[in-house]
Amino acid sequence: MPEGDTVFHTGATLRRALVGKRLTLTDFRHPALATADLAGTEVSEVGTVGKHLFIRFRGGLSLHSHLGMDGSWRVFRPGQRWSMPAHHARVVLRHQEAEVVGFRVHELELLATGEEPRLVGHLGPDLLDPRWSAEHAERAERELARRGREEIGTALLDQRVMAGIGNVYKTEICFLLGVSPWTPVAEVDPARAVALARRLLSANALRPQRSTTGELAVGRRTWVYERTRQGCLRCGGRVRVAAQGTGRFARPTWFCPRCQPGPVPQQRPHAGK
Repeated sequence: MPEGDTVFHTGATLRRALVGKRLTLTDFRHPALATADLAGTEVSEVGTVGKHLFIRFRGGLSLHSHLGMDGSWRVFRPGQRWSMPAHHARVVLRHQEAEVVGFRVHELELLATGEEPRLVGHLGPDLLDPRWSAEHAERAERELARRGREEIGTALLDQRVMAGIGNVYKTEICFLLGVSPWTPVAEVDPARAVALARRLLSANALRPQRSTTGELAVGRRTWVYERTRQGCLRCGGRVRVAAQGTGRFARPTWFCPRCQPGPVPQQRPHAGK
């Protein structure tokens, strides 16, 4: 599932493949961009903000994408067979040395580079911002603390608090904090939560395997996320999973009742995996 680290890693990959290159072909397979043609345009920069990615072109134009639940960008050699079916491709950017394809990228928009804040200006501090400072941390801590009555698991997913956290990190941060995801924010140390989030995403920003445990072996990369069958990696006890949030914002949330004391949901546990 794409989260802030995945987008950051994708941005680094696209930066190596595109920056300084003049496009020879662009193919937008998205209704809103079907007539767009950027052939002959040079890519000047690739930037990320939380889960948002911007490919910027000389002349002040940006291509914005959000990976959603299953989107991805991949780089191929000219003429190389794609690793996913062509009908999943939403945009193709080609130059003499590479072909960059956005698969299942449903959120695409071309806009003036100066208008990027319209899409990301509402977000909290980007946890993977190279210019991260004490001021960024303090701002995120204040925003988190303001949500005192809200469940910590829900608050961590709010990109207005800090940008980049998805369901995997939400689940694992709650575990490392030693609290149930349904614990009110007021009972959690906001500074510790922000520091944990920053440390976990930074550790995974430039590697393909995501690990919140420090181990890269298969089956040992998370403490409780998707471990209903294996059990808690720390204590070996049963891991439960239940839905957190409502409607389209509901997410399966894994937790270890032994390692994470606190409130638990009243509804029937989520089926999980």
